[in-house]
Amino acid sequence: MKLNVVILAAGQGKRMHSNLPKVLHPIAGKALVQHVIDTARALSPVRLCVVYGHGGDAVRAALPADDLAWALQEPQLGTGHAVQQALPHLAGDGVTLVLYGDVPLTRAETLKRLLDAAQDGLAVLTVELANPTGYGRIVRNAAGHVVRIVEQKDASAAEKTIREVNTGIMAIPTARLAGWLAGLSNNNAQGEYYLTDVIAAAVAEGVPVSAVQPEGKDSEWEVLGVNSKVQLAELERVQQRRIADTLLESGVRLADPARIDVRGQLTCGRDVAIDVNCVFEGLVELADAVDIGPNCVLKNAKVGPGTRIAAFSHLEDSLVGPDCIIGPYARLRPGAELGPEVHIGNFVEIKNSKIAAQSKANHLAYIGDARIGERVNVGAGTITCNYDGANKHLTVIEDDAFIGSDTQLVAPVTVGRGATLGAGTTLTKDAPPNALTVSRAKQISLAGWQRPVKQPKK
Repeated sequence: MKLNVVILAAGQGKRMHSNLPKVLHPIAGKALVQHVIDTARALSPVRLCVVYGHGGDAVRAALPADDLAWALQEPQLGTGHAVQQALPHLAGDGVTLVLYGDVPLTRAETLKRLLDAAQDGLAVLTVELANPTGYGRIVRNAAGHVVRIVEQKDASAAEKTIREVNTGIMAIPTARLAGWLAGLSNNNAQGEYYLTDVIAAAVAEGVPVSAVQPEGKDSEWEVLGVNSKVQLAELERVQQRRIADTLLESGVRLADPARIDVRGQLTCGRDVAIDVNCVFEGLVELADAVDIGPNCVLKNAKVGPGTRIAAFSHLEDSLVGPDCIIGPYARLRPGAELGPEVHIGNFVEIKNSKIAAQSKANHLAYIGDARIGERVNVGAGTITCNYDGANKHLTVIEDDAFIGSDTQLVAPVTVGRGATLGAGTTLTKDAPPNALTVSRAKQISLAGWQRPVKQPKK
């Protein structure tokens, strides 16, 4: 069966109160419509068409992909009109699946069941809600067969008591779609062409209409759309809880599954522990027995086995080796690479630097554009002066060097193997290996010197 997928993404989203098109607002770090596109791709369609309108340039720019066809809906005259714009991009037989760019969490498994139900006719995804206000109602005949869908504003008092509602997601025979769309009328309270009216057209032609519902307890989140920031926040928590449950089921220990945010892809080895209020963005990989303390942020980071990251540490575009100790309050910026058993302590910042095995910078240091060897000790208050106002320069510290506290290394400069820099040194020339290098002003004491006394106010 050939499958077309049409994603309706032209809405303005006035209730979002935002200049950003509604379908580009993120859930779990990914645009609403991108969730829908990714799910559609899992179904292997022969055609994948996005109908765009409001903020169209921004929507297209945010979704560069060779497999997407684009159909402009201008003006926007309803869902039926939107699907009409996609018709030139569809294969002429098989089934057309209609999805919505602001309904991000529908599972591919649910859509496969919907497509199976559409083998001999038309299938619509429905759900029963305790409070169906605002939704189109599924109207059935005495035999229980679906005969039409009535929108909230057009429903009678009796029809408004129906709890089974239309999600808008349909699987429609493509060969009949164009004819049914051509027969739509906008004689309704909204003055729009409703896609839902194809249900009545199918019934009139004797085409079977099936209703499929999501499976599982409290599964209505699969079909909930986003029309406001309140709904966006609600679905964010739903998605984060889904992610947390998946992590728990795979063996990750979460201190509180309600207090984790994954805004990308997080993969974990065995015996990983994650404390509360941690945020993971982009691609993050945690190897076996990694322990993440509370309030940490990791973005595009890979962390080796046995490493412990203490509270309030930030890692971005960084690579951390095995059995390291990071933080608390440490910051690894893009290009930071740590070898095995490296210690990076509180208020230490690493940027575009490689630090080899068993080296440590435990307190109050900045290491930028540096190459540090094995077993190096970087004292408190040390900084690499890597920027001359125009260009960045490299600092090299070879194996077994000892950098005293409050040292400034003015790059480009090299500290030789086994060298020692005395505390307070400002290094502007290479330090030879296995030697003590000190650069300080001469210390003097002035006997009888009087400290200034604060004068009384006049």
